[in-house]
Amino acid sequence: MKREVCITLSLACLTFGAEAASLEVVIDGIESPPSTVYVALCQGGLAENSCRSGQDALASAGSRRFIFEGIEPGTYAVVAYQDLNGNGRLDRTGLGLPLEPYGVSRGVGRRSRPDFASASFTLSEVGTALRVRLARGLSTR
Repeated sequence: MKREVCITLSLACLTFGAEAASLEVVIDGIESPPSTVYVALCQGGLAENSCRSGQDALASAGSRRFIFEGIEPGTYAVVAYQDLNGNGRLDRTGLGLPLEPYGVSRGVGRRSRPDFASASFTLSEVGTALRVRLARGLSTR
């Protein structure tokens, strides 16, 4: 019985030993007119099913700050886009190229398709702050 209690307590310490972290994400390059900016925190990949934690907010030209709290320490990437036409998604061409302003952590994806390995960063227990710059998609606006 004593051994079971020790094992249970040891497992509990392992489970709760790492404190949840916070992540501050500043999105730069937001265009006028005011529209919704979407930001997602991804783990393991950049596909939608890997980006389970997200936020959105109405934003106008300039920058907007987003705070993610209670995030387990680990390796993540951030993706963001500005929904200029209000349809709730990042519009793309038939080839999959973005038509609206978008950005990925660590500035990847400007010259080639972004990948998780290039965009990822380590979120520690004390938290992290980073900036993501939106770049214009292929829109002719």
